[in-house]
Amino acid sequence: MKLGIISDTHGLVARTKAAIDLFRDQEVDRILHCGDIGTIEIIRLFQEIPTDFVFGNSDPRTETLRREILAVGLHCQDWFGTLESEGKRICFLHGHQNGRLEQEIASGQWDLICFGHTHVPDLQLFGKTLLLNPGAVQRTPSPSVAIVELPEMTVRIWPIG
Repeated sequence: MKLGIISDTHGLVARTKAAIDLFRDQEVDRILHCGDIGTIEIIRLFQEIPTDFVFGNSDPRTETLRREILAVGLHCQDWFGTLESEGKRICFLHGHQNGRLEQEIASGQWDLICFGHTHVPDLQLFGKTLLLNPGAVQRTPSPSVAIVELPEMTVRIWPIG
């Protein structure tokens, strides 16, 4: 299974389309959006690939976003999302809530933790937990996303245009 990981789209339609095109070209099975979605137009772009969303600190209209996510048949996990696939336990969040990211890392219960917020790609191993930030689509000089292959846990960070 291939998971596409994206964060910090901030309503930027053109680059988000480019990211989704990359996910489609790489035959991604599911996408996790780690928050700072931005607008309902962004949500509509994800309709072709099953996508789970969490909110970020720049998503003040969460009720509007939640309604649109559900209306187009995608999954809204509010501020903290989980997924079990291919025998791997995964959580994803935006990463802006004080201490929550550190708490999840310290718990040792996850194989993969995905987060955004910093706009900087990052990949680190803490014990058995792989910590992944795919970077950002907006507000960065080097936009990027990530693809994780399960169950191998192979990660590649991809630049987007």
